[in-house]
Amino acid sequence: MTPMSTRISTTRRLLSAGVAVGILLPLVVLIDGATRTGYSLWRNGVSQLGTGDRAWLFATTFVIGGLLLALFAIGLRGALGGRKGGTWGPIMLVVAAVGFVVGGLVPTDPALGYPTNETGPASAAAAIHQVAGLLIFAGIAAAAFIVARRIAEDGPGWAIYSRVSGVLIIALAFAAGIAYRLDSQDIWRPGPAGLLEQVSLIVGYIWLVVIARHYLRRSQAR
Repeated sequence: MTPMSTRISTTRRLLSAGVAVGILLPLVVLIDGATRTGYSLWRNGVSQLGTGDRAWLFATTFVIGGLLLALFAIGLRGALGGRKGGTWGPIMLVVAAVGFVVGGLVPTDPALGYPTNETGPASAAAAIHQVAGLLIFAGIAAAAFIVARRIAEDGPGWAIYSRVSGVLIIALAFAAGIAYRLDSQDIWRPGPAGLLEQVSLIVGYIWLVVIARHYLRRSQAR
């Protein structure tokens, strides 16, 4: 193989990690949440899966997901080269990858009745986990906006899709936060905080898969 073909082959393998993370994370999280006693996909946030009897599964999934996302970021950097969006887009994905790893390793506190109804002052671990969650949502959304600048060269529809995905990720995550507070204050119980957060993440996961497949096709054409 020539150096160029070797580089393309390596980039393709790294880009495939984006497809893997975009399928693995929602699949495991949704199945795990749907089969846990007392957990509500409507009400409870994804982070609550990091508590309870199967907390290890959530932790393992998020750490692996973060590592796969970091590999995808490297592959995307190679696919975009030094062109616009080719530096900060992948950097924002690495930020999100750090969020996944930290969020998996540092669990949050029980909340909204899961795994128990006992609540108290927020722990230091919960505060760290909250920051990790912010890195995930902000990182993927920012990457979507930045990559839109580059992918616009492949057609305006691609740029529109990427920007809309970024807006939806932020808007749904913000709405989930509001629903959580309303529920915790007994104003709206049970609120759809879990559903809104799940949809926000799924929008991000789909974006990862779509972008990964797009640049996989382009690398194959090369």
